[in-house]
Amino acid sequence: MADSFGRRWPVIDALTRFWKSDKGLSIFTALLLFVVFVMPPLISPRTDRSFVGEMSYALLLLTGVLALSERGLAWRLLMLGAIVAVAVHLGSWVVPVARSVVRLASVLSLGLLLIVVLGQTFRAGPVTFHRIQGAIAAYLLLGVIWADAYSLVELVRPGSFSAPADVLVNPRGWLYFSFMTLTTVGYGDVLPVHPAARSLAMLEAVTGPLYIAILLARLVSVAVPSGPGSDATRGRDAG
Repeated sequence: MADSFGRRWPVIDALTRFWKSDKGLSIFTALLLFVVFVMPPLISPRTDRSFVGEMSYALLLLTGVLALSERGLAWRLLMLGAIVAVAVHLGSWVVPVARSVVRLASVLSLGLLLIVVLGQTFRAGPVTFHRIQGAIAAYLLLGVIWADAYSLVELVRPGSFSAPADVLVNPRGWLYFSFMTLTTVGYGDVLPVHPAARSLAMLEAVTGPLYIAILLARLVSVAVPSGPGSDATRGRDAG
């Protein structure tokens, strides 16, 4: 399917090949680091959305799903979710859409992008430096997803967070709180007060350390073979 799209649209073909290559994971990680940590202090606090940015993001998401090797029911559901999320995002530039709906679509699309990155990181093949970069990108995406989730809770239930007036007025404030929670630093200047907000914060605080522990176990299991012909097995047999 990806090949048929590529023959019609070279840009889609190029982005699909980008996702299928290990180097693409490193490039995506570098781009994500720039967007999350470098760009926010450089842009206006009032800047929230960019049509060009959302178009680029939509192409990355759709081609990432196209690049996944599986083509079963799960893949079709992923593609359907990606199309719905992209339609809501881009359609909101044409017709009025509630901000909470747009934010929900953002959480959905970021979750799908996380699945794409994890799928490409842990696909069959050796553990390389680029695969490790992909695992880092997935960790960063967790922080971005929770930032949008917190923003959604605040849109639906204003006053769900207690914070200084100038902290949570733009996306950079939600990113700050999310990564402080994900890394379990928690400076205490932003406090979740609504039950839903507290539940999300607790879940993120648990997810951060668990992700690192599971990631290490997964990478070790992939890097160290355990089959009959492995070094570990031969050493055990010799003993």
